[in-house]
Amino acid sequence: MKTLTTEKRKEYAGPALHTFFNICQVWGLNNYQMQNLLGLSTESTFYNWKKNPAQVSLGNDVLERLSYIFGIYKALQILLPNPTIADSWINLPSNHPLFNGKKPIDRMLSGQVADLYEVRRYLDAERGGW
Repeated sequence: MKTLTTEKRKEYAGPALHTFFNICQVWGLNNYQMQNLLGLSTESTFYNWKKNPAQVSLGNDVLERLSYIFGIYKALQILLPNPTIADSWINLPSNHPLFNGKKPIDRMLSGQVADLYEVRRYLDAERGGW
């Protein structure tokens, strides 16, 4: 992923966080889960971002996480054209070896960027795009 300037990271922050919070709402995630997906260790930072997304300058690591989350959401909308089914997929157990009988959200919440990448890669492969 290309490293962005501070100005660009701040410019993208508001729309990116707004999109993120909307996706998390339809996925039924709580604040703790959202904080985890963003890779944040402090609640105060999370709540500040949630309250004032346009005032944030996101780090490249957070932008990378958001990119994977947006890709997961988009892939699900393509693979499962029924929005209700697409939005519930991450919360349903899967027997695929990547998930080992657990829910995809459990893998995504491991705290590792690599797990977001793996879920996105799996969905891209299911779409035939990998």
